[in-house]
Amino acid sequence: MKMPLQVTFRNMEPSPSIESSIREHVSKLERLHSGIIGCRVAVEAPHHSHTKGNHFRIRVDVTVPDHEIVADRAPAEHGAHEDAHVAVRDAFRAAQRALGDYLSRRRQLNRTG
Repeated sequence: MKMPLQVTFRNMEPSPSIESSIREHVSKLERLHSGIIGCRVAVEAPHHSHTKGNHFRIRVDVTVPDHEIVADRAPAEHGAHEDAHVAVRDAFRAAQRALGDYLSRRRQLNRTG
């Protein structure tokens, strides 16, 4: 990546283990597409519930030369996100699918264009 990875924690203390997991997932994305310019990840605990636990929201923004890919996993969409590591995994799976779709479309355009 040309720009350094940016990880932001909102409404929670920064977690070295979550950040490490994010770095591993970004590394996998870079192996999928070496042209990634930058990546920003926001980890948010929007609801503070003492009885039901926190539900984490993860947003992954991947910048490639002519496009920005956004994968957002919010608690309302996916009830299993009481574990931040699961939420990170799911968000990066969505980002990987979106990046794969982008690369397929780009290849298709290059063949026809």
